[in-house]
Order: sequence, then structure tokens, then C-alpha cells
Amino acid sequence: MKADELRELKELIEFLKENKIGEFDLERGELKIRIKFAQEGVASLVQALGSPAAQPVIAIPAMAPGAVSAAQAADATQSAEAPNGEDASLHVVKSPIVGTFYESPSPGSGAFVKIGDRVEIGQVLCIVEAMKLMNEIESDAAGEIVKRLVQNGQPVEYGQALFAVRPR
Repeated sequence: MKADELRELKELIEFLKENKIGEFDLERGELKIRIKFAQEGVASLVQALGSPAAQPVIAIPAMAPGAVSAAQAADATQSAEAPNGEDASLHVVKSPIVGTFYESPSPGSGAFVKIGDRVEIGQVLCIVEAMKLMNEIESDAAGEIVKRLVQNGQPVEYGQALFAVRPR
């Protein structure tokens, strides 16, 4: 997107927030935009650029009245993930995209990993489905799976914690 288009998009988002509009779709030629404000104060913006395979998903902070800032939410998430000294040493694998979490490659088959499994860097941990595309999420740390932080079939946001790994 060009600078002018980004500026217009920011103005549109502010307008939607001010008028408490929860969902909005816009189409201009090949550009398609969907903005949906979640109750937690995050808007999901889907920008379609031509083919369905080239549709990035971007999460944009959206401050609604009474909402917490992204920094406050991150602090709360970190403190919730690390309630004691042992958990502070855990590595958290986060979702790189917005989508739906799946623990296995297909319904009825075994999970990619279970709690207690040893994983290597690059090993597939799960799938996040986004816009009908199955995205394999790989471990970015070697170690032991200690926690799975989401349920199978659960929607996940960009940056949401998926697994806790105790590094080797």
C-alpha cells in the first residue's frame, strides 16, 4: 500500500472506532479490506491483493474506550505466562499469523506434538489455517514441550502464545 492509502486507512479506522462500528468491508478494484473490531480492542484487517494465496493478515491495535494498550496487554500476558521463576525460563512459540489452530495435520490423526515431547528447531508443532491455507508452524527453539496454550480449533491472533518450550 502507498503512503496515502495507509493514511486513509488509519483515518477510516479512527472513524470506525469513534462511531463504534464493529465491522466494515471495503472493495476498490483488486484491493479488498475487512476490518473487524474484537471486544479486546484489536481489529483484524484482511487485505486481499489479487489471488487468495497472496492475502496477508495484519493485526492493528485499536483503542476502544476502556481498552488497554498493547504494551499493557503484553505485560499482563507475560505475567500470566510466567507466574513463577521456573516458567520465566520457558521459551514461548507464538503464532506468526491470525487464523485457526490445529494440533494435527487432519481430523482423526495424531497431534504433531504432545506435552513432554522433545522438539528441534524447524520441527512442525501445529497448523494455523488462514484464509483456507494451512500454514505449518515450526518450533523456533529446541527443547521439551511443557505447555500447549491453545485448544484445537481455537481462533488465534498474531503473536498469541501457542506452546511453552523448556530450552535445552
